[in-house]
Amino acid sequence: MKTGKEFNGVYHHSSKTWHTPYFVLFYKNTDNYKVGFVASKKIGNAVHRNRAKRLLRAHFIENIDLLSRGSYVLVAKPALLDKSFLEIRKTYLHALKKCSVLT
Repeated sequence: MKTGKEFNGVYHHSSKTWHTPYFVLFYKNTDNYKVGFVASKKIGNAVHRNRAKRLLRAHFIENIDLLSRGSYVLVAKPALLDKSFLEIRKTYLHALKKCSVLT
């Protein structure tokens, strides 16, 4: 996703939303994969925001074959940077199960 209109479409018309301590997952059922990663200034400086988006992107790419088609927006929370990759992965998979987007 590149435009604010695409992000807002998923935010406001998402069919499923799941909050975790590390991120918020928004899902909207569509015909193809679209994904957006958001890290606000609450996360920290540019280095921290980019790291948070890289972590979320790595989890998404690692599990893309398990996901249903649709539009996803993952919004990072400050606690994301304090946890290990494996802890985040466990929470990420749990969030996907709760949103019923795993195939």
